[in-house]
Amino acid sequence: MVRAGLSPERLTLAGAELADEGGFDQVTLSALARRFDVKPASLYAHVRNSHDLRTRIALFALEELADRVADAVAGRAGKDALTAFANAYRDYARAHPGRYEAARYRLDAQTAAASAGVRHAQMTRAILRGYELAEPDQTHAVRMLGSVFHGYASLEAAGGFDHTDVAAQESWAWTLDCLDTALRSRSAP
Repeated sequence: MVRAGLSPERLTLAGAELADEGGFDQVTLSALARRFDVKPASLYAHVRNSHDLRTRIALFALEELADRVADAVAGRAGKDALTAFANAYRDYARAHPGRYEAARYRLDAQTAAASAGVRHAQMTRAILRGYELAEPDQTHAVRMLGSVFHGYASLEAAGGFDHTDVAAQESWAWTLDCLDTALRSRSAP
């Protein structure tokens, strides 16, 4: 029997909220069942297992982040687009740490290919068109930007910038300036 009010979508959102509250690694079917005051077995009518739940949360987070980034970069180009993309990414990681962590969950190739992760790559490449990068530089730049944004967000979340007099925002702006300069220096003639 399906419990009234429960659905895969509602469980996914509740799982995302749990992730933000305590970390993605704390999202379990047992924790989710406690949140709804039901037995864990009753959740199996809506999700197959913990991996299915985690995958759903990852897909939800990827979609949510892609929507925010798309809104931020709409109508922008060059450094303005790069900065808007980066700020949307960082802001999401700060506002939704568990969801951000979920967006890094390893997906199988078929699921990944059908996810909003593809939109992230497309948006990154769209921003890079403003820098006129040829291949393989464009692929290198996609990887560099993802690494820098993820690294910065991860270090910041872990408190890595809390022990200096220089504000994290000041370093973030400096980093984005350096990225823009590096990308412009690699532009096709």
